[in-house]
Amino acid sequence: MLSAPEADAARTGNQLSKCCMDVNPSAPDASVPLLGGSRTMLSLRQDIERAARCTAKVLITGETGAGKEVVARCIHHQSARSKRPFAAVNCSGITETLLESELFGHVRGSFTDAHRDSPGLIRQAQGGTLFLDELGEMSLRMQAMLLRFADTGEMQPVGALGVMHGCDVRLITATNRDLQALIETGAFRQDLFYRVNVIAIFVPPLRDHAEDVPDLLQHYLQRASSTHGMMTPQIDPSATDALIAYSWPGNVRELRNVAERLVLEDFQRPVTAQDLRFSSATQHDAAIAAVTAESSRTEPLWEQFEAGKNFWTVVYQPFKHRELTRRDVTELIHDGLSKTAGSYRNLLALFNLPAADYKRFHAFLRQQNCNLEVRRYRRLADDAPADARAVNNAYVRHTAADSGR
Repeated sequence: MLSAPEADAARTGNQLSKCCMDVNPSAPDASVPLLGGSRTMLSLRQDIERAARCTAKVLITGETGAGKEVVARCIHHQSARSKRPFAAVNCSGITETLLESELFGHVRGSFTDAHRDSPGLIRQAQGGTLFLDELGEMSLRMQAMLLRFADTGEMQPVGALGVMHGCDVRLITATNRDLQALIETGAFRQDLFYRVNVIAIFVPPLRDHAEDVPDLLQHYLQRASSTHGMMTPQIDPSATDALIAYSWPGNVRELRNVAERLVLEDFQRPVTAQDLRFSSATQHDAAIAAVTAESSRTEPLWEQFEAGKNFWTVVYQPFKHRELTRRDVTELIHDGLSKTAGSYRNLLALFNLPAADYKRFHAFLRQQNCNLEVRRYRRLADDAPADARAVNNAYVRHTAADSGR
């Protein structure tokens, strides 16, 4: 029997089911195409095709918003079960007791207001596919129940005296968590991991196949335009380059939201890089993306530095006379930090400045809001191949030696 709080949760189950669960094989997103022509997406499509040819259990991993449910739906719709239901459950959006009831069902009288039996999603998806998203958020108790079902096909509805057999449902699970790390801390069952990890599919983050961003953007622009009855905006090349350069921490979900926002803003001209607005947490990356997207005006400045001129002559004086913009200075600093792996002090050598000018140099950048966060450049340097880091380090040492002569 369920406790009073649990019964209250179960009474709200119908409303929660509408937002967390879908057993309709013809739902709007049921056959979303896997867009993109990159090698990364080609490899992912091949993984999906292999998984669709059998009925083995699948574990899909990847970052939040990368498209794990789309992959699960693609597997279902390319399989022999495509005419049967696809049931999707977000395990992090439901309490443990309600999740048990929704998956395995309950019998009449098992809790207050349980006036009739409920078959549960597993039986409703008979012959089809059950997709459990956010598997890493499932409690240990629910993991034990899922393991029993995955092993034997047995399940026990809430309040039932005996177990039920013979449910024919393909199990696909997904998580953005490191399950191996959870196993080490005791938060995830190792036996369940081995049971669900028969076919492993990794969905790469959007930044790993950024060349697909234009196709994805166009798809979501057209979809948002159709949904809201508005015109599809035109995208300027500078905006396209900025979108490709952006790191997309929210992955495809973030791209979809950006596309919808662009449609709703109803631009009467092509959207430019300056029109793009990303989440406040990633505003720094967005600014850099917009900077690097535009045609560079810094090459002549670097040529002057190589000729021996210093920052005050090449940048400061022209900036004071409005011959250079704040955007030009920001782009120059971005280029420099990319060479120095985020070191402002090493910029002094690149800009032919003595160490004594560091405070004055940094004060100027802060005053003009041209100082960029260095963590991104250090992360990029750590991810760069060893030979590329060696070239950059050699470049900085060589320039420093020249400036000291």
